[in-house]
Amino acid sequence: MKKYNNKRREALIYHAKPMPGKIAVVPTKKYATQRDLALAYSPGVAEPCLEIAKDVENVYKYTAKGNLVAVISNGTAVLGLGDIGAEASKPVMEGKGLLFKIFAGIDVFDIEVGTKDVDAFVETVKNIAPTFGGINLEDIAAPEAFEIERRLKEELNIPVMHDDQHGTAIISAAALLNALEVAKKKIEDVRIVVSGAGSAAISCMNLYQQLGVQLSNVVMFDSGGVLHKDRTDISPEQVKFVTATFYENLAEAMKDADVFLGLSVGDIVTGKMVQSMAKNPIVFAMANPTPEIDYDTAIASRDDIIMATGRSDHPNQVNNVLGFPFIFRGALDVRATTINEEMKMAAVKALAQLAKEPVPEQVNIAYGETRFTFGKDYIIPKPFDPRLITTIPPAVAQAAMDSGVALRPITDWQRYEGELLDRLGSDNKIVRLLLERARLDPKRIVFAESDQLDVLKAAQIVHDDGIAIPVLLGNREVILELKEELDFDADVEIIDPKSDEQLEQVNKYANLYWQSRKRKGITLFDAKKLLRQRDYFAAMMVSQGDAHGMLSGHSRSYPSVIKPLLEVIGPAKGVQKVAACNLMITSRGPLFLADTSINIEPTSIELAKIAQMTATTVKMFGLEPVVAMVSYANFGSSSNEKARKVGEAVAYLHRHYPDLIVDGEVQADFALNKDMLESKFPFSKLAGKKVNTLVFSNIDSANIMYKMVKELEKADNIGPIMLGMRKPVHVLQLGASVDEIVSMAAIAVIDAQKKEKQGM
Repeated sequence: MKKYNNKRREALIYHAKPMPGKIAVVPTKKYATQRDLALAYSPGVAEPCLEIAKDVENVYKYTAKGNLVAVISNGTAVLGLGDIGAEASKPVMEGKGLLFKIFAGIDVFDIEVGTKDVDAFVETVKNIAPTFGGINLEDIAAPEAFEIERRLKEELNIPVMHDDQHGTAIISAAALLNALEVAKKKIEDVRIVVSGAGSAAISCMNLYQQLGVQLSNVVMFDSGGVLHKDRTDISPEQVKFVTATFYENLAEAMKDADVFLGLSVGDIVTGKMVQSMAKNPIVFAMANPTPEIDYDTAIASRDDIIMATGRSDHPNQVNNVLGFPFIFRGALDVRATTINEEMKMAAVKALAQLAKEPVPEQVNIAYGETRFTFGKDYIIPKPFDPRLITTIPPAVAQAAMDSGVALRPITDWQRYEGELLDRLGSDNKIVRLLLERARLDPKRIVFAESDQLDVLKAAQIVHDDGIAIPVLLGNREVILELKEELDFDADVEIIDPKSDEQLEQVNKYANLYWQSRKRKGITLFDAKKLLRQRDYFAAMMVSQGDAHGMLSGHSRSYPSVIKPLLEVIGPAKGVQKVAACNLMITSRGPLFLADTSINIEPTSIELAKIAQMTATTVKMFGLEPVVAMVSYANFGSSSNEKARKVGEAVAYLHRHYPDLIVDGEVQADFALNKDMLESKFPFSKLAGKKVNTLVFSNIDSANIMYKMVKELEKADNIGPIMLGMRKPVHVLQLGASVDEIVSMAAIAVIDAQKKEKQGM
């Protein structure tokens, strides 16, 4: 109960602080001067108003309507919470808006309508529709949801979709097509048993029918049992799924069935029921968070099962986020007047096909796979797949054009793909990938300053979320007091190097340290004194394999923290000098900056090595490094020694690492503006490419740049990430936030995973 209360408090704080809610309106035009304001409002605003009055289609030219979707609910069927009211549904609607933005760059106003009356609801939405380019209906109870969507689609000339119905249908239909291919079964022959007869289940079966499923092969159950012809409580939407054959229960119906589709409640299917199904059974148990049958139970019941759930911790997650952001993206981009069956079917087929294509390394890395391949454990793309944005919207847009509902057809598809890729730059996908990958194989990470509140809070998060196995280092009494304050009641190892109970371990480490440093002026007495210090103790834990990695630096200066790490751990084999880089999550996407913390004035060869180590780190994130060696000069425009140094580093990299996309010396603005670079320096290896890595000529420029980006852009910062160390040890920025510490813990885990694979 205590853990639940802590999670509850964390969820409430997340939504309340630092400002209430999850979304906000952000200006897209300049507003600094009186001239700007006069253009934004009176008198300048009159001009676009008059143009729209002449031709209403100009609203798409002069306002945000074309990229604005309304997420609308009356709160009658909110998640698993039921009819909780319009106001109580608002956090969910804001959350849906957040997903639209981060996955497809679509802006959202959430609208909560305080009525259960269908006529009133429809009239309200119709009256506000001029504001929006599309309408996403959400969490509206059946059967009213069917009537509301039908009427709005008929009466509005913008895309309308009830995602609860069609989202699950589209994603699961793609999964079904691929599962049938794996099972070597024809869709027109398979017998399907459905548990659940609400809006999602009915929409699934309607779409499956379009794919070729025969109604005579479908048996559907609701809470009252099988939908049988003699029942009198069947809704109009359910009528087509009634059967003449009576089944006593779900178990009886599932005998020899080819497919089970679950959109009902958890734990109603047993392993024995799955065993009674036909050869190569397909089981989609999509009740959330508890599926109709537990994944492990189902997999253990037979070897030939093909299974999908709604959960992210099992293969084949049927997740609506694979659909709605990208379907609306394609619909908005061609100004579709509706989302029709052709567009939904295009999304189904595009998703199904994507699962058969080679998977980007970024996705493999995120999920800890050597290589995802099409088969029973991979029948649907992963939500983190970056190809979704360039696959689903074009397919939907093309279907809208082919079916005659697109008012602004796309003619330059290559340009459109580039625009879609640019929409990926403003979110934190890379952080989610990072945390997801760490969870796959969490490692023991020492938090060397666990008697600091923010550090302990971060340790609590990584423990609760399964990102790492924290070892808490510091003053035991303080740690215990802070744990009580945070309701952190997990049994986590606490080590206080200054306590008498750690004396034996301190002496052991001190002897080992003395043996390695006795010819460098260190006495055994010095060693014992040093090993009472947390950074030396933590570093020895990692060095001796008693932990996989460590974090320190939240409360102490960088030089004082890094000294013990260099003395105890040292560089990896073949590395002459270690370095550091910072990952900045900027509005243009992830940007790696190096060397931000260690080498003050590196030589040209050292600079080249820093670039090569940074590129290796970029690859660890599943990204292709595109490296600009930054200077005040462009490609030999200055003969100054500092500029020549950068040019010599580039020449070295071109000779020794010809496959690395790297060039310079180049000024920062050219490096970050690919069009400007291509225009002025078309010969560069960076021309036409989006640079994601900047390597600076000295620590001054690198450190100043990353701190400016952090403060001016309010960019999330991960780092400094240590490069070239023998073991996974990383130094936090002084005063790092809880989120930054959590991200660095994930980095340490991934670093340990990588080194473990390399046998280091």
